[in-house]
Amino acid sequence: MSLLKAEGLRAYYNSPIGQVKAVEDISLSVEEDDFIGIAGESGCGKSTLANVLMMNIRPPLKLYGGRLFLNGEEISDKSRDYVKEKFWGTVISIVPQAALNSLMPTKRTKEFIIDVVQAHKKISEKEIIEMAKNKFVELGLSPSVLDLYPHELSGGMRQRVIIVASTILNPKVLIADEPTSALDVSTQKQVLKMMLDLQRKQSIRSTILITHDIAIQRQVCNKLIVMYAGRIVEYGNVDDVLYNPKHPYTKGLINSVLTPEPEVRRRGLMALFIPGEPPNLVNPPPGCSFHPRCPFAMPRCKSETPGLTYSGDRAVACWLYIL
Repeated sequence: MSLLKAEGLRAYYNSPIGQVKAVEDISLSVEEDDFIGIAGESGCGKSTLANVLMMNIRPPLKLYGGRLFLNGEEISDKSRDYVKEKFWGTVISIVPQAALNSLMPTKRTKEFIIDVVQAHKKISEKEIIEMAKNKFVELGLSPSVLDLYPHELSGGMRQRVIIVASTILNPKVLIADEPTSALDVSTQKQVLKMMLDLQRKQSIRSTILITHDIAIQRQVCNKLIVMYAGRIVEYGNVDDVLYNPKHPYTKGLINSVLTPEPEVRRRGLMALFIPGEPPNLVNPPPGCSFHPRCPFAMPRCKSETPGLTYSGDRAVACWLYIL
């Protein structure tokens, strides 16, 4: 049984100028021990998908179709309040984008963690503090951090405090939305190691890592999803996708990242491989949304939308691979 399963999810933002199609026909499955990366340009729908997978849906965002299952129970037909009370923190949890802003400057770390835990489960403050101390020790952090205010912590330590608070009740699935975006390289490594340790120690069973930084996903993920204009355009084992990308967008995305490999250094940076700009999701292009930027676009691409076609553990949504 999948820990998390989505079938044909469609979620749009309602606005005065029309519906923003941020999540369009998304299907995915998260199994135990998965560490799944979700990659794509800013505005492709990654963070909206994270909220939809949590059923953290509030106006102007609305779920328009599809089904979502968590721990075997369908939650797409449940209210946000129901899912929050029954599943958040204990079955699924999220490290939100801009998580460093979540800490309140007037509260010590332990007060913040108490508030987070008691929002999901009725536990005494004493028990929560003991749980937090054990979690800090387990992850190689000093329990003394619990008595500090946010301004007394480095950016990396604040991020790790947020991760501890998000996982203290040992949820099965953790969604981390750009958890390293505001950190330097050495601190990024510490945060990624912490996330890997949480999964190795079975504090969490599976992780979804959302980031535009493919180099980071390459280090820790075993599977990779590439999104474009609200859709999944490629999926597979991380090495298969990165070393043998199929979709033209995936190829461009990878070629725009400079990594230390000799062949990449020789090739140099190819940021201009993808011309143009991402589409307007209020009025996306007909057919394949990538066709205005694609060097391989065919007449069919301009009128018909390709679905994900699977071949073993790989999937790609491109007419080049659909006969």
